[in-house]
Amino acid sequence: MNVQAFNAAIWGLGTAVPQHRMEQEDTARRLVEALSGAGQTDSSRWAKRIFKQCGVDFRYTCEPNLLEPAADCRYFPSAGREADEVPKTSERMAAYKLASVPLAAEAARKAIADSGVDAADITHLITVSCTGQYLPGMDAALVSELGLRAAVTRYPLTFLGCAAGLKAVSLSKEIVEGQGSAKVLVVCVELCTLHIQPSSSREALYGASFFGDGASACIVGAAGEGKSVSQFVLGDARSVLLEGSAGEMVWEVGDHGFDLYLSTSIPKLIGQHVPAEVERLLEGMTKPPLWAIHPGGRGIVDVLQEVLELSDEQTSASRSILRNYGNMSSATILFVLEEMKRRLSEENAGLQEGVALAFGPGVTAEMLRLTYNPKGAAAKKCTEADAYA
Repeated sequence: MNVQAFNAAIWGLGTAVPQHRMEQEDTARRLVEALSGAGQTDSSRWAKRIFKQCGVDFRYTCEPNLLEPAADCRYFPSAGREADEVPKTSERMAAYKLASVPLAAEAARKAIADSGVDAADITHLITVSCTGQYLPGMDAALVSELGLRAAVTRYPLTFLGCAAGLKAVSLSKEIVEGQGSAKVLVVCVELCTLHIQPSSSREALYGASFFGDGASACIVGAAGEGKSVSQFVLGDARSVLLEGSAGEMVWEVGDHGFDLYLSTSIPKLIGQHVPAEVERLLEGMTKPPLWAIHPGGRGIVDVLQEVLELSDEQTSASRSILRNYGNMSSATILFVLEEMKRRLSEENAGLQEGVALAFGPGVTAEMLRLTYNPKGAAAKKCTEADAYA
């Protein structure tokens, strides 16, 4: 018996950020002032250096207190601040609950408009976040907020880290390939700045230097449908745990928000293992021109550009998102794809192959082949043998 398989494609993309913008130079100045005032002169020197070198110029935050003077910012170190003045996890989660749904809905509406799909026709909703938790969750709230059907199939992906956005796109691809009429809405929202710690440790300062807040969304359906213009057709996916990496990226719930540990060895680890995994994904294909790399940090983009022998142009979309928004965890990869789509459209580019890459705790490497098609692509019907070739 023959089975019909359909290529899935990203029909539309949307992004959103909070209203409060953090300028990197100003944030570094205020943090250095706070550290110096707390007697942490070595940490203040290190913070000044890492903030300057991390490749970020601007970030956005849902927390206006992070723009206050050093002495008034409850998220910065202070010699005279009592422990109970530092925002507790419950307070940070309340802020997350208040800000996450409006931001997620804004990005989702943009993706829905970009795709041309009617919200009532969406069959599946995948929500992604690792920076906050509550029930009923964001998935339930978005059903009424966006006018989705009450019977829409919901998949919340929680606490999977930076790689989860690309994992959600891969999952939506599988849904559409199994059911050609499916229309999947993926919504990622991360409020990373809520977890900035008033600590002078290098780990805390490193995390504080480049994470930002943002939301992104996409609609995935059968290729060639939707508006049938400027689609990313989705190809093979690969997910792998990098050997010996379990302790290199750790994200745990603490009394004052979530505690993050990022090893300085992560770029080196990715550089050692990812090229071989990319080769397995490509299965002998010529290296494609498009590379959507999740900018988990400047070092990750640097090492992948080196080991994959990519040009500055091929990593420019990722570096642009890092520079202007920082690392927004799972939401970031769709920002990169939206920026890439904008540039390709402006250039009147033709059909081009590419690879999307993202990394999260594990250390997990998520990879996905894709094809930019400026005019959409006809749905592919094939036999069972073709589908699994």
